[in-house]
Amino acid sequence: MSPPLPARLRPLAEIDPEIARAIDHEVDRQARTLELIASENFVSEAVLQALGSVMTNKYAEGLPGKRYYGGCEFVDVAESLAIERAKKLFNAEHANVQAHSGSQANQAVYLTVLKPGDPLLGMSLAHGGHLTHGHPLNFSGRMYKIVSYGVKKDTETIDYDELERLAMEHRPKLIVAGASAYPRLLDFERFAAIAKKCETLLMVDIAHIAGLIAAGLHPSPFPHADFVTTTTHKTLRGPRGGAIFSKAQYAKDLDRNVFPCLQGGPLMHVIAAKAVCFQEALQPEFADYQKQIVLNAKVLAEVLAMEGFRIVSGGTDTHLMLVDVFSRQVTGKQAEQALERAGITVNKNAIPFDTNPPAIASGIRVGTPAVTSRGMQEPQMELIAHWISEVLNNLEDESVLKRVRSEVEALTEKFPLYENRRVAVAGKV
Repeated sequence: MSPPLPARLRPLAEIDPEIARAIDHEVDRQARTLELIASENFVSEAVLQALGSVMTNKYAEGLPGKRYYGGCEFVDVAESLAIERAKKLFNAEHANVQAHSGSQANQAVYLTVLKPGDPLLGMSLAHGGHLTHGHPLNFSGRMYKIVSYGVKKDTETIDYDELERLAMEHRPKLIVAGASAYPRLLDFERFAAIAKKCETLLMVDIAHIAGLIAAGLHPSPFPHADFVTTTTHKTLRGPRGGAIFSKAQYAKDLDRNVFPCLQGGPLMHVIAAKAVCFQEALQPEFADYQKQIVLNAKVLAEVLAMEGFRIVSGGTDTHLMLVDVFSRQVTGKQAEQALERAGITVNKNAIPFDTNPPAIASGIRVGTPAVTSRGMQEPQMELIAHWISEVLNNLEDESVLKRVRSEVEALTEKFPLYENRRVAVAGKV
């Protein structure tokens, strides 16, 4: 009888069948449902290969060529490529690719230019901003004196005049532009002019729109901002993580505040995967992909509006939209749960001036990056919009939800995802 394989050579299904099953089920779930969460996407097989590589074994505290450990010559290659590709992609003066997340990228900037208690002007989460832009339960809201700006009630677009008034009144040490649930273009020139007028710094969080900016479909903040932060896993279609850009004059202080102030050893397998996603984003076809994301979002929003749903701000210029479902006597929570039963994944989301609490919400946030990654185009967006409408008009009718789910699965089979990773799950392949 042959001796058992060493643990390092045995397959995951033998070593940990419970985790193996969970992964198999997640592969199947992603393949058989429509992913419309605006902050999610599907990475390429090349990105997955880098993420699962032996670079996860290497400690590499410090920066390329300036490590505190030996044996870093090859991880130095990976990180140097990630840095140079990121700078080229966005025409940036300096890049740090070590941030473990977008939140930590923002935290690193704050640590670089702010002291506890300093005033910070950021967009209200209730109007589409992000937790790290000053929410009271987040580190940003606990460490700094937060002043929030928002949108106008009539247009549901940013009130730049009010933003300027707040900036001049409170004289923040940093103005933060960027959002997680705002469907319109951001006027970075106006942000920069306000920052200059009140003699402060400007940080732009492009986590959601980084891919659009890289493709030239959204104005770039890089000529205007002192700092730019992003995640790499949304429209950039890379691994989960963050990146930080700055003017050259802040580079040294920024790098010190990533390490050793905020983080320890960088995740070298993730950085290698970031390098791959930046390389993919530098290719001409990436711009075509981003154009289709925006076109798909416009069509989806237009058809939902034709179905009688109010689209916050009247439409979208980007990859996402906010749909006011409460105007149809449906809460965001009810909509999210019903759509998930029908095989369509969205997230409940507050809308500006929401009368419902965040856990209930009056809206859903809908985005097109992931379905566009599967190759879906305008005809599929029209079909998806009709399904969403049908589900939300028949929340408690399980026969309708079951039929829509069957139709969703039939559509997903025409746009396969990770086919070489799928196994038999619950009788389905």
